[in-house]
Amino acid sequence: MTGSIFEETVRDDSVADAAARELSAAAGPDDAMTARALVVVVADDHVDSGGLGALVGELLEEAGFHVDATVVVSGDEVEIRNALNTAVIGGVDVVISVGGVGVRARDVAPEATEPLLDRRLPGIEEAVRSSGLAAGATDAGLSRGLAGISGQTLVVNLADSRAAVRDGMATITMLAHHVIADITEF
Repeated sequence: MTGSIFEETVRDDSVADAAARELSAAAGPDDAMTARALVVVVADDHVDSGGLGALVGELLEEAGFHVDATVVVSGDEVEIRNALNTAVIGGVDVVISVGGVGVRARDVAPEATEPLLDRRLPGIEEAVRSSGLAAGATDAGLSRGLAGISGQTLVVNLADSRAAVRDGMATITMLAHHVIADITEF
């Protein structure tokens, strides 16, 4: 027997990353003023060892955002909240955090995010979880990540796997420019 229905298909991350970049690039309007973004990576060792911050940054840039910085913080609720709050006060249009959204005791990104939000966007939260599950990113489906508006900033928490980031960013970039346009209108 040469194959089994139980064999896992090995995904080529570079092909999947390229597809996510293409989808993100198609999502951003060409004539819009460049929106600003910040990426926050939650990692207890203060190292973005998986390169997820860089991947989020690339996907944001390809969707028409200028990424001010990628910041790495520990899984401490106060550190996460301070990084997100600094982004909001700094006037970025979107801040994406990666990591700290699971069910482990150290996963406190949702608890750090919630007090900052003026309005939750449950549709984005559900879409990110659902697209992640559909793509086989179990951590995205189990994510407690939040999405919402703080002042005039869109804030979104993502799970910390390449698949969760790719699928989450494809969902977010489709909606982000629309949300930003709506919240910046007076």
